[in-house]
Amino acid sequence: MTPVHFTFSAMFLLGLMGLAFHRTHLLSALLCLEGMMLSLFIALSLWSLQLEIIQFSAAPMILLAFSACEASTGLALLVATARTHGTDHLQNLNLLQC
Repeated sequence: MTPVHFTFSAMFLLGLMGLAFHRTHLLSALLCLEGMMLSLFIALSLWSLQLEIIQFSAAPMILLAFSACEASTGLALLVATARTHGTDHLQNLNLLQC
């Protein structure tokens, strides 16, 4: 495994571990998701550059567009949660409550 592949794999795994083990605030969970998406974007960009295939050149841009949609949806949920519950602690959220 090259150092570049190791770096992006470690970035993704650190984001995943942060998402799994440090779930106190909704904002920290969203930041971990964004870090994971950023590492996937950079790894996919480098992969398409290394292969030099025209068909894969649009894949990083599509991933970046989905990442932007995911970020805007997450921020909208964060604002809605902060307005209704007064906090963004994940322990206070009850998904079964209307």
